[in-house]
Amino acid sequence: MRGSFSYRSALLILFLGVFTYLYGLDSRFAPKNGDEYPYMHIVRMTAEAGNWLPLQSEMDGIKNTKPPLIFWQGIASSHWGSEWSLLNLRWPSILYTGLTAFFLFLAVRRFSGKTQTGLLAGLVWLSFFATYRYGRPFLTDPPEVFWLSLPFLALLYWGKCAFESKFFFPVLAGICFGLALFAKSFAYIVPASFALGLYYWRWRQWSIPKVLLQDLYKVFLAAVLAIGVFALWFALDPYPEAVWREFVLGENAGKFAARNSNYVLDLMRGGDSIWLLLLTTLANAGLFTFVLISTLLQCWRERRFLDIEESLLLLLVVAFFIVFSFPSQRSGRYLLPVMPAFAALIALHWDRLPLWGFRIALLLQLLVLSVLLWIAANLQLSGFMGQVASWTYSYCHWIAMAASIAIVLVGLFKRTQTKTLALAACFLTYCALTSSLAPLEGQLGRYSEASIAQLQGKDVWIPCDYRAKDEEYRLLLPGAKLHGYLAKDASDVSGLTSTYPLVAVHTPLGSTPALCDSCQIVGQRIEMRARHSNEEIQEMLRGQIGKQLFVHEYLIATPVTNPELLNVKDVCR
Repeated sequence: MRGSFSYRSALLILFLGVFTYLYGLDSRFAPKNGDEYPYMHIVRMTAEAGNWLPLQSEMDGIKNTKPPLIFWQGIASSHWGSEWSLLNLRWPSILYTGLTAFFLFLAVRRFSGKTQTGLLAGLVWLSFFATYRYGRPFLTDPPEVFWLSLPFLALLYWGKCAFESKFFFPVLAGICFGLALFAKSFAYIVPASFALGLYYWRWRQWSIPKVLLQDLYKVFLAAVLAIGVFALWFALDPYPEAVWREFVLGENAGKFAARNSNYVLDLMRGGDSIWLLLLTTLANAGLFTFVLISTLLQCWRERRFLDIEESLLLLLVVAFFIVFSFPSQRSGRYLLPVMPAFAALIALHWDRLPLWGFRIALLLQLLVLSVLLWIAANLQLSGFMGQVASWTYSYCHWIAMAASIAIVLVGLFKRTQTKTLALAACFLTYCALTSSLAPLEGQLGRYSEASIAQLQGKDVWIPCDYRAKDEEYRLLLPGAKLHGYLAKDASDVSGLTSTYPLVAVHTPLGSTPALCDSCQIVGQRIEMRARHSNEEIQEMLRGQIGKQLFVHEYLIATPVTNPELLNVKDVCR
């Protein structure tokens, strides 16, 4: 019984976890998925149209890419786009994530009989990197995970009352599943219904006749009700045929087509194999991946003595894994709804888990923190920006980095604190990641108020390396009319200034662009590069981090007048 979890530790880590999830919530560099900016684009365009439906977009093939609930959420939280910021778009995601952790705490506390175990389950789930990455940005995952998890957590909380409910619980489950479908995809009714059926089957002591007679109609009722909620999209949208074509056929049915050779070979090998699905699902735990593996090994060893609640948690995982093994496009992200179940299993076995998984977590945290510390010291001490600006961290950053590394080292060498400090250090590592990019969130990485005022209502061309990249620039240059060109051309200053009247160009740090006599620099800032060659990566490993990681971005006004440019296809679309 090593590493018991005390109330004091739980409260301190809970405070740290809340701070971690709120810290840098409005950061452009927060860990996220590339879908966030296309979703922001659809929200902004739909809000400008003034109607909830149909969804609006200027991107080819990306309009009805997801059900409307996530976009309605963005419209409401941004007050129809009038208060446009990452913070306003993201805070509902934090609310969903917090509610999922809270209901996970309630369910585990109820059936385990221990408040510490319930708190631990919620904190472990929040410590998973996938939760941090997908549970904060403006994405579909937070509402999907919450609404899919709620019925299963209710079964664990209410137990017999919920399982024996003939009408109330099936209706509640159907509504919850329906809201999950309305946020992500109707396809999730398959694993949700399958898992619900397995729950009833286990409750009936694996008796097929009993579950068919007493519970099959409940699963059917919940599924039909959920599909009915999702079908509201077709009833409310003035163009249901577009929804069918773009979402049902394009976004969902297309995931069953063979992606490389043929379906069977793709299943067994390559980037979409079932083995990679297994690895990416485990990797959702991030720094706690090996803790999760040790938990599953312990469950296997104790398989004959598992409590019914532990069996139900494992059945939820198995159901989702089996169902999402069938589409040819397989991703661990599809199994985010089972991560709360994994967290509950870790919490239930916490005292009996071996230390090796936690020590690996601590070693990974030490590696990440050491790399971040080395990069931060290199950026601040090397003076890579020359006379242009200075990359400076506050004293709080250095104190926090030193304290984080000290806590990790204590966890590695003090056996009684290994588990608790490994959990706390997950949140410290995420804070360090955000703090390391803090200088770019200030004046260094933003345009001045004077530059923004000068560009109001004007057409500006900016570099785009993925769709809807202009939504990021819209946060930097509110009020400007943005158009995209290929990001690979951003360093071609002479070509860009001879083509566009107002354009953003990139130059190496410490250098100014060679401009024509009539050209004028309107604004400037530092930007972080997204893609690097092998040679550039090698130079960064040799210490030339700032030189290769950042560029100077200048906004340049030129004498070019070419109205036909507005008819050229926007690369951001």
